[in-house]
Amino acid sequence: MDLKSLLNKEQYEGATTVDGQVLILAGAGSGKTRVLTYRMAHMIEDLGIFPWKILAITFTNKAAKEMRDRVRSIVGEKADDMWISTFHSTCVKILRRDIDKLGYKTSFTIYDTSDQKVLYKECMKALQINDKDITLQEIMGKVGRAKDSMISPAAFKREHESNFRENKIADVYEMYQKRLKENNALDFDDLIGKTVELFKKNPDVLEFYQNKFKYIMVDEYQDTNGAQYELVRLLAERNKNICVVGDDDQCIYQWRGADITNILEFEKDYPNCKVIKLEQNYRSKGNILDAANVVIVNNSRRKSKALRTVQEPGSKVKIYRAYSDREEGDFAGREIQNIRARESDRNYNDFAVLYRTNAQSRIFEEGFRRRGIPYKIIGGTKFYDRKEIKDILAYLKILVNPQDDISIKRVINVPKRSIGDATVNKVSEFAEMYELNLWDALTEARTIPTLTPRNCGSIEKFTSVMENLMIMAETMTPSMIIETILKDTGYLEELKKSQEIEDKARIENLEELVSDAVDFEKGNDEDKSLAAYLEKVSLVQDTDKIEEEEDAVVMMTIHSAKGLEFPYVFMVGMENGLFPSKGDIEREEQMEESRRLCYVGITRAKEVLYMTSAEVRRVFGRTVSYSQSDFINEIRTDLKEYINERSTNGASREGFFGSPEKPMHGNPHGLRSGFKKNTSSLYGNTSNSAPSNGGDLDSSNLSLGKKVKHEKFGVGTIVSITPSGDDKKLTIAFDKQGVKMLMLSMAKLELI
Repeated sequence: MDLKSLLNKEQYEGATTVDGQVLILAGAGSGKTRVLTYRMAHMIEDLGIFPWKILAITFTNKAAKEMRDRVRSIVGEKADDMWISTFHSTCVKILRRDIDKLGYKTSFTIYDTSDQKVLYKECMKALQINDKDITLQEIMGKVGRAKDSMISPAAFKREHESNFRENKIADVYEMYQKRLKENNALDFDDLIGKTVELFKKNPDVLEFYQNKFKYIMVDEYQDTNGAQYELVRLLAERNKNICVVGDDDQCIYQWRGADITNILEFEKDYPNCKVIKLEQNYRSKGNILDAANVVIVNNSRRKSKALRTVQEPGSKVKIYRAYSDREEGDFAGREIQNIRARESDRNYNDFAVLYRTNAQSRIFEEGFRRRGIPYKIIGGTKFYDRKEIKDILAYLKILVNPQDDISIKRVINVPKRSIGDATVNKVSEFAEMYELNLWDALTEARTIPTLTPRNCGSIEKFTSVMENLMIMAETMTPSMIIETILKDTGYLEELKKSQEIEDKARIENLEELVSDAVDFEKGNDEDKSLAAYLEKVSLVQDTDKIEEEEDAVVMMTIHSAKGLEFPYVFMVGMENGLFPSKGDIEREEQMEESRRLCYVGITRAKEVLYMTSAEVRRVFGRTVSYSQSDFINEIRTDLKEYINERSTNGASREGFFGSPEKPMHGNPHGLRSGFKKNTSSLYGNTSNSAPSNGGDLDSSNLSLGKKVKHEKFGVGTIVSITPSGDDKKLTIAFDKQGVKMLMLSMAKLELI
């Protein structure tokens, strides 16, 4: 292949440096997938390396599929002999072959977050831990981080034996792992941790894979955690032909275990490695790229690099400061409509609204609905998280792995079979007493003395149906067995009898599940088994399911947007307190991660970037006021433009909550520090006829920025004045009571 004509100088170097250790620092939009694709094609076509000697690991199914398809388009079917998959998929393949060496059966179930929660709650109940004392979320978070760092339950307990609270969490961790094994199940963290454990306890297994994979490539290396780092280190230890690709400036998952030191210290781990920097950006216009560069350079923990582009500067970053969050949402909808009116070739899916948290979507949803703008939310209720889908998946999991107690408990009485919680508890107690799993206990129902004949009859009907399904599952395709479950269990019949509209939608979702299974059966994977289908479902990610042909504005968190790009991007809620959050501002390490997240958001935009904020918004039912984000302030003046509409008196609404060029970390209300009483020349005097309010403030001396005192709320500053009939509605930021809205005629305000 003539790679020199296909790649730029740095890309060519990355694609052709095959032996030894290579660190490719790939800036946003710099063509890293292209480099990896041609690197693999070059190895197979030009160097004659057997495809099965290559392991390429990515973080998402979508990225793995894209990479596989690209390599296949160059080298043909030979690409099918390569392992190009996610960390989790790679580990599942290894564990399916050898996990019996750790005392598990190879038919193990993979527990998703919902399954994990059920099992954690059972453990907490058994250990008499009240969720009000130690929350489920805290326990799951700490255990997850322990697993990411390869800390076993015993080690975790030793580390925290003198801390009562942490010691309780250690007990949950220990019981949780014990019950997972009893259920022949693994959670997502275990997939990697158990693979590492398998390698360390079985040198022959490790040697097999070290010989198999002579060349290893890892994408998005900056997002690896401790367990993933150790997995890669072990696999590469023998041949030391390892190429990692990543961008420390896009490390945005530290909160879920990503360790930025893995990429920052790669040269320390491999002193002879070659470092190649991809700094040519092919995605964004010049001003957008420069804005990203001037923001990220404020971070201290990073590799030195700067993105460049041959594209024209394009539009400056457009900064919009709305009065309220509702107006911010309306602005985005209005602007999208205006752009589409001007540019007839623009589709709705050319636009993306990116926010810090999912909770921010509601305002924009309302604004888009009012204007009839189609939108889709990535990261809402996922298809596989819907009740009816999880119910049928639980049935499937039982067929593959009858030891899965969690799945059995989920569906043993769905649809209703007269097997209530009390009956299940009696069977569970019997199972625990005789060290049986739940399925084996159910099949021995007649021997359980606490059950009535009626209980036993109901249980036997359930086990009979399941045993028949297990037999049929041996020869049926996944789609056929799903249809059979729906029919033989009575699940579909119960939904059809229902008059609820919601249940009609459930039927449609189940039809979609059958279609999903059919698509799987028509796919390229050799393994079409039910177990393989369940793996595919377990490993799927929400961003993998973005339908590109659907013409709708995409709304998602910036975390979800990583790896995607759009012609027009709205980064919304850009305020100190939201983005960066209050916690980010207080801790430098978190502030740096938040800045990296901002960098990722900026570099999603190809042509035009908007950064919007609001003077006041509702947060947890309270009206709050935040200053404009420091990240906007870090962008040079020559790279941005303020596009606020003028208010009716000719004054710009932008600016009252802090100078756009000055950070205001210490100001709880976001008010400009050192603000003077006399601001009428800046904002215009808004006095018109309005009744007296009972204090010494009235329409004759009313203006923005005035300091006032209220008998109940104390001292505050007027931040907004809105006509309301013959009266005035005042928004006041009180020093100790937050933001309140009061009517001038009734507020009884005194001037200070």
